[in-house]
Amino acid sequence: MAATTPATDPPDALLAVTADAPTPARPTPAELVARAVAPVKPAFLCPPPVREAPKEEGKAAGGGAVVKVEKKSKRQLKRERQQEQKSTSHLCIEVGKSGNVDSCKYGTSCHFSHDINAYLSQKPADLEGTCPFTALGHLCPYGLTCRFLSTHKDNLAPQNHPEGNCERNPLSKEIQKLLWKSKYKFPKASAQIKLLGLKDGNKNKAEAVNDDNPDETCNLNGDDKTLLSSIPENVEPDPTLCKEIDNSGGEPLVVDSVESVEPRASKKSKVEVDETRDNEIKGPTTGIHDNEAESEVNSISGVKVSSNNQSSCKVDLITIPHLREKKIIDFREKLYLAPLTTVGNLPFRRLCKTLGADVTCGEMAMCTNLLQGQASEWALLRRHPSEDLFGVQICGPYPDTVARTVELVDNECSVDFIDINMGCPIDIVVNKGAGSSLLTKPMRIRSIVQAASTVTEKPLTVKVRTAFFEGRNRADSLVSDIYNWGASAITIHGRSRQQRYSKLADWDYIYQCAQKAPDYLHVIGNGDVFSFTDWNKHVSDCSKISTCMIARGALIKVSI
Repeated sequence: MAATTPATDPPDALLAVTADAPTPARPTPAELVARAVAPVKPAFLCPPPVREAPKEEGKAAGGGAVVKVEKKSKRQLKRERQQEQKSTSHLCIEVGKSGNVDSCKYGTSCHFSHDINAYLSQKPADLEGTCPFTALGHLCPYGLTCRFLSTHKDNLAPQNHPEGNCERNPLSKEIQKLLWKSKYKFPKASAQIKLLGLKDGNKNKAEAVNDDNPDETCNLNGDDKTLLSSIPENVEPDPTLCKEIDNSGGEPLVVDSVESVEPRASKKSKVEVDETRDNEIKGPTTGIHDNEAESEVNSISGVKVSSNNQSSCKVDLITIPHLREKKIIDFREKLYLAPLTTVGNLPFRRLCKTLGADVTCGEMAMCTNLLQGQASEWALLRRHPSEDLFGVQICGPYPDTVARTVELVDNECSVDFIDINMGCPIDIVVNKGAGSSLLTKPMRIRSIVQAASTVTEKPLTVKVRTAFFEGRNRADSLVSDIYNWGASAITIHGRSRQQRYSKLADWDYIYQCAQKAPDYLHVIGNGDVFSFTDWNKHVSDCSKISTCMIARGALIKVSI
C-alpha cells in the first residue's frame, strides 16, 4: 500500500476563510447592563498601556549578548550605601527643618549631608501650588526639603516660630535612651506595687541599684530635683514619744482625716515595723521633733517617715486623695470618638474634631512597647492642639506594667485622661493575658485599677465588654466595684469577645449595668451607633448613660 499524506490547504485558502468569517457583533447597552457591565462609549475608553515585550534570555535589545552583572559583596554594598547617604541629595533632617547647619546635634559625625547650597542646586523644581502647612498659617515640618519651598513665607526654626510644633507628646531622645537601658525610674508605681503586696516582675536597673544601696539617694526623672531616700533599717523608739503614749491613758488614736486600709506586707520588705508598738501609739503625731525641717523625709504612698541624727523615728499619716478630689471629666452628652485601632490616627481625629467631636482618644498602645521606648508605639500618643479633650488608651496584662506605663504617660505626655482597654478581642493581645481575657480574672482587674489610679492625678477610665464567653455576662458585677477601685468612668461594649461582630450589641444589658453603677461613675455605651438617631435613642432610653462612643459609624460616615 502506498503511504498517503494528509491534504493541507494552501495559505491563500486559510486567508480566504478567515476573511469570510463574520466579526462578532458588539453587545448592546441593554445586554451589557444585563451582565452587570457598565456601558461606556468607545470615545471615552482609555487605550491600553503600551508594554514592552520581555527580552529573551541571552539577548539584548540590539540583538547582542547580555552582559552578566557581577554580584557585589556586602562590603561593596555597604560602601555604596554610605556614599549615597553622604550625597547632597540626602540632606540632614534637622538642617532641613531649621536651615541652620549648626542645628544638628551630631555635627560632623552625622551620616547625612549638611551642604545646603549643594542640595538646593540639585533639588528638583518645586511643584505647582502652595504648601498646605503655610496656607493654614503653620510651620512646614519639611523645611528646605518641601516641594513647595518657594511659597514659604519664612524659614524660622520650630523653636523660634510663633506656632512652634503642631503636634504634642513627642518622645525625646533622652527619655528614649533611659527606656532603652531600663534606667527610667518609677518611684510611685514601685511604691504602690509594694504597698498592695503585688509581684514586681519588671524591676529595672535603676531600682535594682537603689535596692542594693539603700542609703544612697538618686535623682528622679527629667527636671525633678526631688530626692528619693530609703527608709532606715534600724529604727529606735523616741523616748518623748513613748512618754506621751504612756500618758494617753490607753485610749486608741483617732485620726479624722485618714481613711486607712492596712495593706498587705511585701514579702521582700527591708523594714520590719513592730505592730504592737504601732497599735499602742496615742496622741498627736506632729510637733514631736523641733528639728523637723532638718530631718530627711521619706514618702511612700501616703506615709511619711522622717529621721534625724538622734536615731528617732516619726510616722505621719497623710490623707490619700479621694477619687472625687481628682480632676473630673464630664462625659455627659459629649460626642466621644472611639480609639479606633489602625484607623483612628491623628489626621482622622482632626477631621472628626472639625465635624463636631468633643472627646477624642488615641489608638490603643501596648504597655510593654511604651516601656521599651518604641518610637512607633509612642507615635500613637501624639496629640493635636485642636484636641481640647484628649485621652490615651493603653493595654497591659499585669498591674506593675500598667502602673509604670500610667506613671510614664503622666510624666511625659499632655493628656486629660488615661483609658485602660480590657475589652480588646484580638488574639495576639488575648494570648498575652491582656484585653478581654482580663474579664475572666476579676481580681487582676482590681489590682490593675488600684495600682494605676494611685500613681496619677488624672482621671482613669476602663473599657470592657459584656463578657469573654457568650452567655456568661460579667460586666454588671464589675460596675458596682470599679468606682471604689479608682476608675472614674467605664465604657461597656455590648458584645462578648467570643461573639465579636456576629450579632448586634446588647443595649438592654448595657442599661442594666448602668442602673447598678454608682452615681459618680460615668457609664459610656458602645456598639452599633451608626447615626444620630441611634445616639439620641440610647442616651434618652437610660438616664444613667452619660454618652455613647462612636466607632464604626464614624468610619462609615464621618459627619454622623
